[in-house]
Amino acid sequence: MQESVHLAFDLGASSGRAVLGRFDGSRMEMQEVHRWATPIEAEEERLYWDLDTVWSSMQEGLAMALEEAPDLCSLSVDSWGVDYVPMDSTMQPLRRAHAYRDLRSALGEALAWQRIARRDLYSMTGVASHPINTLFQVLADEQMTPQSYAATCCRLLVADYMNWRFCDRPVAEASLASTTQLLSANSRSWSVEAMQALQIDPVTWPRVVPSGTVLGPVPDNPNVAVIASCSHDTACAVAAIPADEGSSWAFLSSGTWSLLGAEISTPICTPAAMEAGFTNEVGYGGTIRFLKNLTGLWVLQECERVWREAGISFDYTGLLDEASRAEPPAFTIDFNDPKFATPGNMPQRIAAWCREHGEPVVSERGDIVRLVLESLAEASRATLKSLSTLLGKRFNVLHVVGGGSRNRLLNQRTADRCGIPVIAGPSEATALGNLLIQASAMNRLPADSSIREVSATSVQTETFQPNQSGAP
Repeated sequence: MQESVHLAFDLGASSGRAVLGRFDGSRMEMQEVHRWATPIEAEEERLYWDLDTVWSSMQEGLAMALEEAPDLCSLSVDSWGVDYVPMDSTMQPLRRAHAYRDLRSALGEALAWQRIARRDLYSMTGVASHPINTLFQVLADEQMTPQSYAATCCRLLVADYMNWRFCDRPVAEASLASTTQLLSANSRSWSVEAMQALQIDPVTWPRVVPSGTVLGPVPDNPNVAVIASCSHDTACAVAAIPADEGSSWAFLSSGTWSLLGAEISTPICTPAAMEAGFTNEVGYGGTIRFLKNLTGLWVLQECERVWREAGISFDYTGLLDEASRAEPPAFTIDFNDPKFATPGNMPQRIAAWCREHGEPVVSERGDIVRLVLESLAEASRATLKSLSTLLGKRFNVLHVVGGGSRNRLLNQRTADRCGIPVIAGPSEATALGNLLIQASAMNRLPADSSIREVSATSVQTETFQPNQSGAP
């Protein structure tokens, strides 16, 4: 089979990158050609993404990719969920995209519960309510910026907005649309019922398309097709998990956020699922990612930022070495507590939590890192147990993907606490999934091969066996 070359733009909340993928008919070889910081701007207590600067970096990435691979045949963008750009009647942005950590969405959440019961909304959409969700951001716009709200004719989520800039076709790819809390998990289309109850005009949302939809060519490069792979980064990552489909497996996408769940065929929108905080997001092939959104390495990332700003010199490997030598704490912290959700001095917040709960104050750097990692592993254990109960099945392996899969101490402690093997990798699952979905959409995969089978031949993984003596 002739080699095909694809380009994934993987946009993250801290950085973005352009990754070339060369598919030789059996495996995908990846090459990062460009990386940039994701700029965020604060203005009068509001947080915005500077997507114009991101777009400029993406144009640089495309130019570099074409220089490396003039035979590039497709590209696709994936990003985090929930954030969007409101467009006017001429498809011009009405404002910059707000960042999900902007506290304004709390106003929208309060308004939502005046218009609809929480349980009714969950039964319609199957999505757990988090203050960052698109729905609450939209209702915050209604209250805070009514003029631009009234002028909004279309809303494009971040990756879909970038795909639109490449090919001028506005759509809502299903996996990304499912993060809005306005998509029906059952029909995989907009929930008009929910929008009507919330007094949101359904006309202001673009057509929902399935993962792997070919949108059209790049005007300046007509041989390059723009594809809505999975516009949501986690959906891309889960699509690329090299799992044995005959096993009972769960997944953990480990990064700034931790998303732990299982892939199922039909949504679970029961009161028990809602109370447990699980959400139904659309995955590749119309599957459902039944998962819970947890605070991930965000807390550790904020600690690192504070230490660096204080002039403390360290590297990530050294931090993990310090943590491995530290005495395991006798307690863990639920970092899903809203007090840990916003930027700030995380070591001080951890110390304050210890004092408030009568626990020994953790102040040494290695002890803080160990506490964070043990707490994340414990959150995974509790969530996996809840998932098992809701689905009525026991899992015999946990696949960990994303940047956190490189954290060997966290992987081992997660295996210890969960009591099942952890298979770590690929760390670049999001970019790999994006590229493989493109290859499939362009009919480049062998007819007898699935995306997961190709992923398994393209990456190496590491297995962490649970140490029962080390379990809590």
